Amino acid sequence: MTSHADDKSPNAPLYATARRIYAAAVAVMAITFVVAAVGFVAFLSQVRGVETTPKGRADGIVVLTGGSSRVSDAMELLAAGYGKRLLISGVHPTSGASDISRSLPESQSFFNCCVDLDYSAINTRSNAAETRRWAHERGFKSLIVVTSNYHMPRAIVELSHAMPDVSLIPFAVVGDKWREEPWWTSSGTLRLLLSEYIKYVAAVVRVRLEALGFDLSFEGPDQPAAVSPPRRPATAQAN
Repeated sequence: MTSHADDKSPNAPLYATARRIYAAAVAVMAITFVVAAVGFVAFLSQVRGVETTPKGRADGIVVLTGGSSRVSDAMELLAAGYGKRLLISGVHPTSGASDISRSLPESQSFFNCCVDLDYSAINTRSNAAETRRWAHERGFKSLIVVTSNYHMPRAIVELSHAMPDVSLIPFAVVGDKWREEPWWTSSGTLRLLLSEYIKYVAAVVRVRLEALGFDLSFEGPDQPAAVSPPRRPATAQAN
């Protein structure tokens, strides 16, 4: 009797609408969580846990500054003949070639012949723009991309969008902390991955919208983030 009376009450349609809205909201939240979780797993599948030598040589090498040992690893690739020249993109305005070369004494000779510094880039998107300018000016059709493993998926998205005519070969730098413990056991590394995943999704969405004709030109500086303390003096801005 009570249930029948409630159905006849003036507020019954309002309650029914509220229940439908609540159910729809729960369903949307559940779907969003599942999609985000699947996307995060797909993102993690692109993050390499070990360093591997490039599959081939390229016209040039570009290193996006900001993480542990990126520049030193890029210099080693240059010394090994994997590229003709090296672009260090995102160098801090107060750092010069002499400052960087002093931190890498074994590679000083290459700074006089084969290394270019980019002071303009402040984030991954501007890294891509400056790299495109450098590669096109020198007629390079292939590049080895050096950056941290967690940053590589977003870097490839930006670089591929900026210069679709250039072949990209990733060289992911793996920090000490990645080697020492699984990422899921470290709250700091997990936060770093989640933060980078959000930036990666934002970059993918922006690139796809721009492909449809939408101009989304603003992007602020990336926040500094490193998995482990740099093994060499910091010389550049972080991505």
